[in-house]
Amino acid sequence: MEGSWRDVLAVLVILAQLTASGSSYQIIEGPQNVTVLKGSDARFNCTVTHGWKLIMWTLNDMVVLSLTSQGPIITNNRFTYASYNSTDSFISEMIIHDVQPSDSGLVQCSLQNSHVFGSAFLSVQVMGTLNIPTDNLIVTEGEPCNVTCYALGWDPLPDISWELEVPVSHSSYSSFLEPGNSMRVLSVLDLTPLGNGTLTCVAELKDLQASKSLTVNLTVVPPPPDSVGEEGPVLPTWAIILLAVAFSLLLILIIALIIIFCCCCVSRKEKEESTYQNEIRKSANVRTNKTDPETSFKSGKENYGYSSDEARAAQIASIPPKSGKVSLPEQRNSSLPHQELNKHRPSPATHPRVSFDIASPQKVRNVTIV
Repeated sequence: MEGSWRDVLAVLVILAQLTASGSSYQIIEGPQNVTVLKGSDARFNCTVTHGWKLIMWTLNDMVVLSLTSQGPIITNNRFTYASYNSTDSFISEMIIHDVQPSDSGLVQCSLQNSHVFGSAFLSVQVMGTLNIPTDNLIVTEGEPCNVTCYALGWDPLPDISWELEVPVSHSSYSSFLEPGNSMRVLSVLDLTPLGNGTLTCVAELKDLQASKSLTVNLTVVPPPPDSVGEEGPVLPTWAIILLAVAFSLLLILIIALIIIFCCCCVSRKEKEESTYQNEIRKSANVRTNKTDPETSFKSGKENYGYSSDEARAAQIASIPPKSGKVSLPEQRNSSLPHQELNKHRPSPATHPRVSFDIASPQKVRNVTIV
């Protein structure tokens, strides 16, 4: 315990002596900005003139390393030093091991009893993890599919790209932040594979040219037999439009032909009905005009001077009885021979018949046969 206190007192005495010494020394070149990955080493150089007595290094305003002409004063094993001499200057190098994001900040080197500082900035970037849900992908040949790659815990957010070692007919990808999680980046790869191969998701930190990748296997299987050729080749847009127009015109033509056919059928039916009616009329006229010879012979022509026997009988019954004499009109040429009578008798073609009713001499019926 007493030894530790003695060491601390010795350091304080040395610093006091160095501070009391001259302050004409200066910094020629201060440290430069450094960007490193988490867990790596960060190095800073400070160039000063010869004759210096004390060089101090601070990180975020905390002294982490001191260097005297007798040797370094190390308070944390993560901070070490290296030195290089030249003819006109001295170079002091501070090395920060296993850098963490909390180390990010202002780094300064300074000389004893001087208000001049050499300053730089330390930036620590974090390389997170990559994840693809499935290590082995099995897809159908010629069918579109997608693969998602997740980048988590990166600072700053990485740029994600894809490397394809597989034949494809189409591929594209897009990256975006996961909704509700600003520290998680998603990249979705869309592709139409034609064969087996590998897919590699690559996340890169541009400032450091540092990247991390993850590879998955892609296995392509042929489509099921029942679906082969089911859809057939895809027609171009102009061919689809042409087919649509052709089908429309064909449909219009079919409708027009149906209408014309219906009109022709109706017209033909009306014509057939008209012809049928005309035939019926003609047949009726022919039947009317045709008469049976026997019926014509019996009926003859109508005698408008004939009155029926019943009417005659009724009329005679109403007349008072007369003398029973029968008077006949005077016959001229009664002495003509019988042959003369026969000569004037009508021809057989006309067959005139005259009948006399003795009981009722007034009743005379004449019939003419044509």
